[in-house]
Amino acid sequence: MGKIIALANQKGGVGKTTTAINLAASLATLEKKVLVIDADPQANASSGLGVDIKQAECTIYECIIDHADVREAIHDTEIETLKVIPSHINLVGAEIEMLNLRNREKILREVLAPLKPEFDYIMIDCSPSLGLITVNALTAADSIIIPVQAEYFALEGISKLLNTIKIIKSKLNPQLEIEGFLLTMYDSRLRQANQIYDEMKRHFQELVFKTVIQRNVTLSEAPSYGRPTILHDATSNGAKNYLALAQELISRNEKSTTTSK
Repeated sequence: MGKIIALANQKGGVGKTTTAINLAASLATLEKKVLVIDADPQANASSGLGVDIKQAECTIYECIIDHADVREAIHDTEIETLKVIPSHINLVGAEIEMLNLRNREKILREVLAPLKPEFDYIMIDCSPSLGLITVNALTAADSIIIPVQAEYFALEGISKLLNTIKIIKSKLNPQLEIEGFLLTMYDSRLRQANQIYDEMKRHFQELVFKTVIQRNVTLSEAPSYGRPTILHDATSNGAKNYLALAQELISRNEKSTTTSK
């Protein structure tokens, strides 16, 4: 049975989509079956994995609003074991369309249920908001990765997100766990970046991933080619960081599976 992981932080520009694309590609390179759900109307994860949004007839929007067959929305990528369900700009209005639907917070969970046994990991790239689509993603997820930018205001807003997670756990999804906090755009030369990492470790301890994502030009360059960084330049720091993160995630999950047995 696969694990559904949401990537969320209502603060924009913290590396959510970059992480969704590159962590998924790294997991797939390590022979895991991975599906990326693009739940952000900007559809950057879709284009970053080579999907032509204009040509995509069936997207996550049609699955949520029109009950389209979720398998028809799955697109292939350059990596055989990596698939993607693209987003669409229509998703912007989906929250209003969902208001009158029954169990509106659980629609995405129902959409993804038949796919769970078919993949090792399903990654949901959330939009930078705590709206109804993000609530759906957190209700569908088993865990959440919170990317945090290594900058001064990074820790601002985390309490708001943690509060949302607490509400979702109590009302909609008691199983939801924090997979980990991931420090992104890290520059070890900056004292501030090191201070933020230390502060996060002090606050969240084992929940902070050991792997940090360094500032790297290749990470911002690769999406314009519609490819994950590991295919664009496997020798870059960005590709190496995400591969290390994928290995850390796999070993964490194998450890917790063994413990729960």
